[in-house]
Amino acid sequence: MYDAVIVDAVRTPVGRRGGALAGIHPVDLSAHVLRALSDRNDLDPTSVDDVLWGCVSQVGEQAGGVGRFAVLAAGWPESVPGVSIERACGSSQQALHFAAAGVISGQYDIAIAGGVESMSRVPMGSARNATGCGTPFGPLVRERYDHVEFNQGVGAEMIAEKFALSRSRLDQHALDSHARAAAAIDEGRFVGQIAPVEVTGPDGASFVFDTDEGVRRTSTLERLSALPTPFKEDGRITAGNSSQISDGAAALLVTSSEVAARHGWNPLARIRTVALAGVDPVTMATGPIPATAKVLARAGLSLDDIGAFEINEAFSSVTLAWLQETGADYAKLNPLGGAMAIGHPLGGSGARLATTLVHHMRDSRIRYGLQSMCEAGGMANAMVLELL
Repeated sequence: MYDAVIVDAVRTPVGRRGGALAGIHPVDLSAHVLRALSDRNDLDPTSVDDVLWGCVSQVGEQAGGVGRFAVLAAGWPESVPGVSIERACGSSQQALHFAAAGVISGQYDIAIAGGVESMSRVPMGSARNATGCGTPFGPLVRERYDHVEFNQGVGAEMIAEKFALSRSRLDQHALDSHARAAAAIDEGRFVGQIAPVEVTGPDGASFVFDTDEGVRRTSTLERLSALPTPFKEDGRITAGNSSQISDGAAALLVTSSEVAARHGWNPLARIRTVALAGVDPVTMATGPIPATAKVLARAGLSLDDIGAFEINEAFSSVTLAWLQETGADYAKLNPLGGAMAIGHPLGGSGARLATTLVHHMRDSRIRYGLQSMCEAGGMANAMVLELL
């Protein structure tokens, strides 16, 4: 019997749309974290059985197998394979699930799981809106759901209404996310997980980009309350209480305890178990609620056993609905800030959340952590990590 452990996890700082990382090809951004992971752990790339790479908009610069091209861009041997995985926003968390399954089954000794999204260079919806390629969903799905247009912002509005979440509460949650992320930056909580990137600024000068770019320190409830609600007239969801459009990549080194010992590695955490859930694709973002219940039952744990939750802040209503339904402690929810502050580089976010969670667990001596993400189409991944 094998287990699956995370030896190390590393990420880029997250860049704003059009920000510091906008000039870097997503394949090169992926290669950056692969090299960092290798360098940090004295990893011989020839020992890697597979690189499993999440990416959502697999078109243009992210088409044709970004996982494989990341391996080649990193300068790793041609013998190392790579694959691209797409489960909407949970793509790189799914990559981590697959890596763990491969290790536990004995089909992998060492796997790299991660992902990337350059939303500056490949805008959200690029694959769906490609000219001459038809439209997704198909007539039978549209007929089943009464010909609705699947719109995540509208779904987020529906969740806010269903759970009676006021605009001020949603905005306060966003402010809390920024405040927590700012405090984490000031305390150096992200330093050990970030691989700084050398970039070239608009003036042609090079500089080292090492801090998440989207964190706002001066926002107020008054400013947030003045923002328009694009998805519904007099609605509650705004750009201020939604995840940011971002660029970034992250990678995790996954193996078994036996192989880790053989290489002299001290793993950070064990992947205790994972689960998946499906919900209706219209509101779609409530998926983490049943996924959390399912993964806790599978792990044989209760909500009180979990010391930190990373629930992706796609929209403020998503995490507050999850909080209301589960009864979790708000202080344990995204304690270092979430996607409303740090950003949400779609295909890289699952790996980014896992990287943040596993380092936070180690730094704070938290035994169990839980991660979950809502996903387009009405799905969610969930995972429980155990500190080692």
